[in-house]
Amino acid sequence: MAKEKTLAILKPDCVRKNLIGEVLKRIEEAGFEIQGMKMTRLTEDTAGAFYAVHKERPFFDDLVAFMTSGPCVPVVLEKENAIEDFRALIGATDPEDAEEGTIRKAYADSVGQNIVHGSDSVENGKREVAFFFSEEEVTANTAK
Repeated sequence: MAKEKTLAILKPDCVRKNLIGEVLKRIEEAGFEIQGMKMTRLTEDTAGAFYAVHKERPFFDDLVAFMTSGPCVPVVLEKENAIEDFRALIGATDPEDAEEGTIRKAYADSVGQNIVHGSDSVENGKREVAFFFSEEEVTANTAK
């Protein structure tokens, strides 16, 4: 099976709670290789563009407001079956529904503030990585 890339975003609540290191540790322990990472603060325009797929949904404005409320950390991850494995690692969007042992079950407060974003398909993973990172910013982890 070929390796896939996925995008994680450690959301503003993750940054505010000083959980960046803990969440990254859990990601690495699950076998993901970090291929790119940066801290940024989204504007209304960038958050709106990134979440444009949800523009007509009732939670869109709250999502944009939350994602612009503080810095976040986009991270490019790679491993075999990255999309599915990362979605399993982070758990259900609503932490109340997330399985024990998942990142959201452990750290998220609500469906609206759920610590971390994960791409939901290979196609979206590629699009989302390109939204935050140039090709030069995504490195091939060749150190073994």
